[in-house]
Amino acid sequence: MQLHRVTEELDVNDADLSKSRFNDANLSSSNFNQINFSGARFNDSNMSGWHINDVNLSGAVIQNANLSGAAIKDCNLNGMTIDGIDVADLLAAYRAQSSA
Repeated sequence: MQLHRVTEELDVNDADLSKSRFNDANLSSSNFNQINFSGARFNDSNMSGWHINDVNLSGAVIQNANLSGAAIKDCNLNGMTIDGIDVADLLAAYRAQSSA
């Protein structure tokens, strides 16, 4: 399915959007629940105020996105990187520094 120049509020539940492409998309304040985004690409997208729950982002790539106010909680972060830095390593270093 292709959507171009659509202005709609998204409230998506129990969907497989794996390998989808989101280019220059305004996804701010969208709600995604039980979504498979594995292998998806988000380029130049506004994801501020995103609400996601029980979402699979394995293999997804988010590039040049607005993630203002993002909070990640209770997630499997294995292999996740931010600007090429492994997030598990970042968290381990932060926790070590905080407990020192």
